[in-house]
Amino acid sequence: MKESTLDRLTGPKLFKTVTNWEGIHSVPLVPLRVLSGVLMMHHGSEGGFWPANYGTPGFDGFVDFIIKPYFSFLPGDPSLWSAIHDYAEFWGGFLFAIGLLTRPAALTLLITMGAAVYFHLASTGWQGFPFGHVDNYSYNFEEPALYALIFLTFFFNGAGPLSLDGAIYQQIKTED
Repeated sequence: MKESTLDRLTGPKLFKTVTNWEGIHSVPLVPLRVLSGVLMMHHGSEGGFWPANYGTPGFDGFVDFIIKPYFSFLPGDPSLWSAIHDYAEFWGGFLFAIGLLTRPAALTLLITMGAAVYFHLASTGWQGFPFGHVDNYSYNFEEPALYALIFLTFFFNGAGPLSLDGAIYQQIKTED
């Protein structure tokens, strides 16, 4: 029986990851995945411990100074988009850190970081990149661009064998 696109998106391949325990695929990528996920959780909890802390200065500032001026083209309430951003970073970061549903989490975080790169380029421009020297010694778009590359790597690579995805895949895989 031919495998449908839905089967590919929701079946065992959703959890498929690199299974090589040698080289860069196992141990060295674990701290990168975990730390990146934890840092995204921190970014997603602006204004409090949980995401979308309506009424806090951090949440309201994000709405007023980022969403409204730079993402006014999005339909609906700007607070909703701020909450979506917070939930994507907090829960996407959590799933990414523990290595569960890593590819969907990485894609969600990649899109969020793409929006962050857009915001920084729209607000401060290229800042003389690649040879300009800025006051804070890093370009404003530099951090989200690096995160985006990390998430892109894990989107294509998977979480690796030291992850919940890897453990699930070992239990449900149908190929030898």
